[in-house]
Amino acid sequence: MDKMNPGQPAVDGEIEKRLSLITLYDFYGELLKDNQKRVFEDSILEDLSLGEIAEEIGISRQGVHDLIKRTCRQLESFEERLHLAERFRRVKDMVEALEQRMQDDERFPEAEAGEIRATLQEILEEL
Repeated sequence: MDKMNPGQPAVDGEIEKRLSLITLYDFYGELLKDNQKRVFEDSILEDLSLGEIAEEIGISRQGVHDLIKRTCRQLESFEERLHLAERFRRVKDMVEALEQRMQDDERFPEAEAGEIRATLQEILEEL
């Protein structure tokens, strides 16, 4: 329960956790086994229930739960070792700060700013 709003679930933390897992999946999903990818996608991305997934793949609800937990731990382990998502966030923050500085600086010619913004976006796409 949310301490600020009694009677309301603390969904902010759950949403933040889910978004974090989706980000990790974007970076490391291809390193997972096919069954891990399928169950993760069904659970986290498609928001299917444990029962729906269990019926679909022919295992118990507990088996689905365990597989999801194991997959999430594995994604977090990849990030602990490789830090790709963390690096991406840092670079993205730096790019956004540069874009903001260009926007705030009235002396900065708009034509140059457009070229620089395009280059910064290319950098992010290459990450």
